[in-house]
Amino acid sequence: MAFEALDELLDETLILPIGGHRYTIPAPSAETGLRVQTIVQAAAVAASGGDVDEQALGDAAEGDLYRDLLGPAYDEMLDDGVSWPALKHCARTAIAWVVQDKASAERVWSSGGDPSRLAPNRAERRSGGANTTKNQGSTSGTSGRSAPARARRKRR
Repeated sequence: MAFEALDELLDETLILPIGGHRYTIPAPSAETGLRVQTIVQAAAVAASGGDVDEQALGDAAEGDLYRDLLGPAYDEMLDDGVSWPALKHCARTAIAWVVQDKASAERVWSSGGDPSRLAPNRAERRSGGANTTKNQGSTSGTSGRSAPARARRKRR
């Protein structure tokens, strides 16, 4: 079996609609992708209370990350007068795309920047958000557990 050309297999763009305009975000360079991965990983380590490699984070953060991440769409957005929250939301969406995948980027986009509104993943939508709350045990006053050995001896 021969491999198909990778450029025919990958969908390497995001198209983000803002105010009636559709901005095309091309796949970032490998260098930018690796920088984003480093920044996100350092943020996760810091959030969990771990020691952050300040040197690695400083090197990764150099340059204009949003410009590098959004490519030509960055300048288009500025020229069109896109608001800061909208530009930041586009960059966060692109970060999710780079670090995870397009489905994750779509969930970030659909949340409107509100983490509590992140759309459920496909499996949760299919199951209808199956209830994971455990059922309360019987309230009849009886226990499913056997009596302690002392109580069993007294009954005899």
